[in-house]
Amino acid sequence: MNPNEQAGGRVLAVTSGKGGVGKTLVTANLAAAVAAQGRKVAVLDADLGLANLDVVLDLHPAFNLHHILHQGIPVQRALMKAPGGFSVLPAGSGLMEYSRLTPALQQGMRSVVAELAAAHDLVLLDTGAGISEVVLDTIAMAHEVLVVATPEPTALTDAYATFKVLATLQRRLRPLLLVNQVTRAGEGLTIAQQMQAVLDRYLADVGPPRLRMLGELPLDESARSAVRQRRLVLQCAPGSPLAQGIRAQALRLAAWLDAPVPAGPRPDGF
Repeated sequence: MNPNEQAGGRVLAVTSGKGGVGKTLVTANLAAAVAAQGRKVAVLDADLGLANLDVVLDLHPAFNLHHILHQGIPVQRALMKAPGGFSVLPAGSGLMEYSRLTPALQQGMRSVVAELAAAHDLVLLDTGAGISEVVLDTIAMAHEVLVVATPEPTALTDAYATFKVLATLQRRLRPLLLVNQVTRAGEGLTIAQQMQAVLDRYLADVGPPRLRMLGELPLDESARSAVRQRRLVLQCAPGSPLAQGIRAQALRLAAWLDAPVPAGPRPDGF
């Protein structure tokens, strides 16, 4: 199913060029912050085979995506309520059959995503890191893609590779960028502008994507503390700079739910 033809809520794939950039923590807390606005939100752990969203949230699922795809368990039976007021569909971990998505698995995943979208205002797909076939197949099921990066050179290099592949293979020409772990205000925008200049220079032949900046989140000890406690930052450090930043980005996501994203080449506005 083409995501643009899906009925119901919007589907946003959250991905990253490399691991360790805080993608899953950002996804879970964004979900909670959007849910706090009265929206129905679900997160699908789409890091197939290396799932850890249930660990981050201290959930103990009886069923997961594997049971849905291979044993016919209904989606609603595997869906769990997470702290923060949103729903989570966990996935299995260490399952080699998800090293690639067969046509049957792709169709099964699309059906799951469509069912979640029909029942929620926003569905976040927490993908694996990198540009593997599985990650790209998962991203293809979403209306939009959000790439999470950090200011580290390796993370930015891998983010560039992600934007390049998405533009070339999926014609994702208006991707979203969130820069995590910035050390000064405005650093994320500077990075977005620099990234846009690189994309313009090296992807001119394919038509460079025009980045949309969702925002930036500060480097904050509350993130590490939340992971250790297996809790949301919004719960264990609600007044922290990181929690404040997450709530600000969630407001921008909520605006996206209510209106079409405006066209434009600037990487400084959602």
